[in-house]
Amino acid sequence: MSILVDENTKLLVQGITGRDGSFHAGQMIEYGTRVVAGCTPGKGGQDVHGVPVYNTVQEAVDATGANVTVIYVPAKFAPGAMREAMEANIPLIICITEGVPINDMVDIYHGVRARGLHLIGPNCPGCISPGKAKVGIMPGNIHLPGKIGVISRSGTLTYEIVYALSNLGIGQSTCVGIGGDPIVGTNPRDLLPLFENDPDTEAVVLVGEIGGDEEELTAEWMKDNFTKPAFAYIVGASAPKGKRMGHAGAIVSGNAGTAESKVAAFEAVGVSVAKTIDEVAEMVKTQLGQGLE
Repeated sequence: MSILVDENTKLLVQGITGRDGSFHAGQMIEYGTRVVAGCTPGKGGQDVHGVPVYNTVQEAVDATGANVTVIYVPAKFAPGAMREAMEANIPLIICITEGVPINDMVDIYHGVRARGLHLIGPNCPGCISPGKAKVGIMPGNIHLPGKIGVISRSGTLTYEIVYALSNLGIGQSTCVGIGGDPIVGTNPRDLLPLFENDPDTEAVVLVGEIGGDEEELTAEWMKDNFTKPAFAYIVGASAPKGKRMGHAGAIVSGNAGTAESKVAAFEAVGVSVAKTIDEVAEMVKTQLGQGLE
């Protein structure tokens, strides 16, 4: 099986008439994702790659029954796009856009949760269930269908981890890039129960990075709530304190948010922590062995 997206996904692309929205809509269609609608205000009645375009999200949902949306719009329009999807009660909203203001995300974060919806992102690569559906910008060709769930704060490192796993013949059930901003719609503690309850996910790989305390909170939650094997890789061990490294959320202040504290938290609850990307895949192969075949 998988989580979040699969062969039953009916995808809406917000911003489909733009450069990025059009390109990635074509890539998702080519992968096999059911892209049923696009939305760009003022462009209703057009089509892109044979997909009908609507003026509003609600029109698109009413006409097609879209149950997932992906957002490719400039940062100044992204908060409005997320709110429009939220007001249409789309169960899963994935925002690829980078540079969304934190103040907007505070309101959106609470609004989505109050409605019982899932928001992935912003500033994320999206979500893929290999062989079933790809929503976002992840390169589909590096993924294999399989039994390992992947949760990552880093888009590029999601690809690197997946590539290493696939090279060893280790497939993935679902891979989710949650985004690297200080406030994102979904954290690992939201996703781990879904993987826990997915009968076809045998284990999970977590890719964390310096900054904040999400990994520590995740480890504490896992201690009493997650029963499947878990592996982790923490990025930024050599980053100097007080310097932001890449993502807006990847900053160490004082003794908080260090790679050392995150590694210690995971190891304390039995999560195997690798020092390199290739070592993650080797750990999975060694510890799970025939269970991956």
